[in-house]
Amino acid sequence: MDVRFVPVETAEDQEALAKLAGEIWHEYWPALIGAAQTDYMVEQFQSLEAIKRDMAENAYEYWFVVDEDGKTVGYTGGHEEPETSRYFISKIYLLAEERGKHYASKIIEFYVELCRLRDLHAMYLTVNKHNELGVRCYLGKGFVTIESVETDIGNGFVMDDYVMEKEA
Repeated sequence: MDVRFVPVETAEDQEALAKLAGEIWHEYWPALIGAAQTDYMVEQFQSLEAIKRDMAENAYEYWFVVDEDGKTVGYTGGHEEPETSRYFISKIYLLAEERGKHYASKIIEFYVELCRLRDLHAMYLTVNKHNELGVRCYLGKGFVTIESVETDIGNGFVMDDYVMEKEA
């Protein structure tokens, strides 16, 4: 399987990313965290404004995940943390019909190579404790749970996550 990672660079790319994020989030997350928290998190972390803010202020990088036929199957993103010599993977999201096709493996391989190229010793991410699909995937890809955290994200909502890390 050939997968390409197409960087999000233009305003049009950012708009397409926000649209894709909204579609994926509203399909997957309401069953796990409810519709109200899904809407809130999309607005705070996946909207066009959030994407622009994270890229401009927090050095986030985003990529569309594109299959061998040129179809966008998902997206990923995060940012380098020079102070810890790690890469924070903030987002790995796939369209419903593309899950289970080993794209997550390709995305993790992409980050392993990115860390090696940038001389970073590890990568880490957060995953919702009730996201069994995600937890199983990351454990299977060599991530280990290093912490359990509850983060108040405002508006009465919390993120109840595991922090998982993988050496590069």
